[in-house]
Amino acid sequence: MRIDSHQHFWNYNSATHSWINETMSVLRRNFTPKDLYPILSSFGFDGCIAVEAHSSEQETEFLLRCAQENKFIKGVVGWVDLSAPNVAERLHHFSQNTLLKGVRHLVQDEPNGFMLDPAFQNGISKLHDYGLTYDILIYPHQLKEANELVAAFPNQKFVLDHIAKPYIKTNSINAWQKDIELLAQHQNLHCKISGMVTEANWHSWTNTDFTPYLDVVFACFGTDRIMFGSDWPVCLLAANYGEMLQIIENYIHPYPNAVQEQLMGKNAALFYNLNRS
Repeated sequence: MRIDSHQHFWNYNSATHSWINETMSVLRRNFTPKDLYPILSSFGFDGCIAVEAHSSEQETEFLLRCAQENKFIKGVVGWVDLSAPNVAERLHHFSQNTLLKGVRHLVQDEPNGFMLDPAFQNGISKLHDYGLTYDILIYPHQLKEANELVAAFPNQKFVLDHIAKPYIKTNSINAWQKDIELLAQHQNLHCKISGMVTEANWHSWTNTDFTPYLDVVFACFGTDRIMFGSDWPVCLLAANYGEMLQIIENYIHPYPNAVQEQLMGKNAALFYNLNRS
């Protein structure tokens, strides 16, 4: 099964999607399943994981509707307020829909210490009860804090989105690498090779810009804990789907076919417990 483990849908609204600023005009429109399906099909993908892009339960409901109406959407990573006193009730409510596979919060926008807050950690502690994963969306300066979070919940399945958004544009790697090496020691943490093109120079990147970062990720996580994600449509800021995909396929080309199949879908299917044919 060939799976894109990370993409988004939205009906564009300037208030809801205020993070889409004037430099991102290509994203200021609707992106729906009917837009993605022919792209995935053309590159031989069997399906995808739809990931939240707005912190609201309405977003989770919207993505679950998309998945219910489109069989190629194999699962949803939605949003639930993990810091809320009634978090168990809300997780119970949403987890009754088996298409919900995990939860994410836009931690990259939160102040230092957010992941260590007792209320947030209480929410994280409930996810395992409902068979839900957690996607970690952070910047490099938050990696040490993420290490504390992952260490505190060894039985919780975590995945690091976008290899923690290293500063590829400025070729900064040393501090990020040290923190990734530490974080990756936790076997309950996986990593998405996704979102890299938007951390490079949008208009002048080359494939070799990403090689040092991919070298680190593969050395630290091994091929069993890495999954491909496109970050479509956000990737369109810097590359079309084919260009973005080629970066990864060129890098993994030396690996045996069985390993390539793991990276391009089987690992994601296992992590998110995909059982939708």
